[in-house]
Amino acid sequence: MNQLDALKQFTTVVADTGDFKQLAAYAPRDATTNPSLILKAVQMPQYAPLLQDAVAKYAAHGLDEVMNRLLVSFGCEILRLIPGRVSTEVDARLSFDTEATVARARRIIDLYQGEGVHVDRVLIKIASTWEGIQAAARLERDGIHTNLTLLFSFAQAVACGQARVQLISPFVGRIYDWYKKSAGSSWDEVAMAGPNDPGVRSVRSIYEFYKRHGIATEVMGASFRNVGQITALAGCDLLTISPDLLAQLAASEAPLSRALDASASKTMDIPFVTHDEASFRYALNEDAMATEKLAEGIRAFAADTIKLEGLMK
Repeated sequence: MNQLDALKQFTTVVADTGDFKQLAAYAPRDATTNPSLILKAVQMPQYAPLLQDAVAKYAAHGLDEVMNRLLVSFGCEILRLIPGRVSTEVDARLSFDTEATVARARRIIDLYQGEGVHVDRVLIKIASTWEGIQAAARLERDGIHTNLTLLFSFAQAVACGQARVQLISPFVGRIYDWYKKSAGSSWDEVAMAGPNDPGVRSVRSIYEFYKRHGIATEVMGASFRNVGQITALAGCDLLTISPDLLAQLAASEAPLSRALDASASKTMDIPFVTHDEASFRYALNEDAMATEKLAEGIRAFAADTIKLEGLMK
């Protein structure tokens, strides 16, 4: 059995790509996209017609509508190839505007439903700012399920659990990047690998907290830099993985065992934590890594959205 098949025994495997023609090779249940992946995809000849079609049909309605239509077109194509859900992202420039995030999410869902896609097959991706989490709470109450992304801190995970969001995406690789850069020449790659990787440790602490306290929000590790980070989180609810790393897992027959166990977590001595707005903002501010990576991630997704709009023009 290869490592990909072994991983699927413990964890739901999700493909992280806009290049949906690759999906059949790895048979993921779900798939995720983001503005950077869509930007990369539409510059490939096989996907350029999706952009051209959206512009031709909806340019008169403004860039926001063209963008929504393009994202939904990609999502619909992906859903034809997988049995589960696709995650579609709200414009990162709305990350600090609860009302605008809710409105954009509802528009995206309306477009999916217009294409015959059931609401339960779509997760609306929203940045894990305080405003984004509040938007997600409202959407969840209305039956629209959410994936809270750009999540780097325990405080963000606590607030998402309180909001009863469907799923969170803690970013393993970007946490690893920050600590490695911060350590500089003192970084020991071997010592900080696998279960000692700071990104892996972050996801493990969130997963164990959720399971210990019966929080139903799904944990989906994301943003991986190497296979070791993935195998160290075998047993997590879901893992969203790039095609390159999926290929590496499929090519390896090295042993793989469960690393996270919900049953074991239920007996752990983990205190319950809650946050209001003030304590959330303070806890996030105290975490330099999370503060920096959240801001950086929003800027990067916003920049790629602007580039995508440039192609539409």
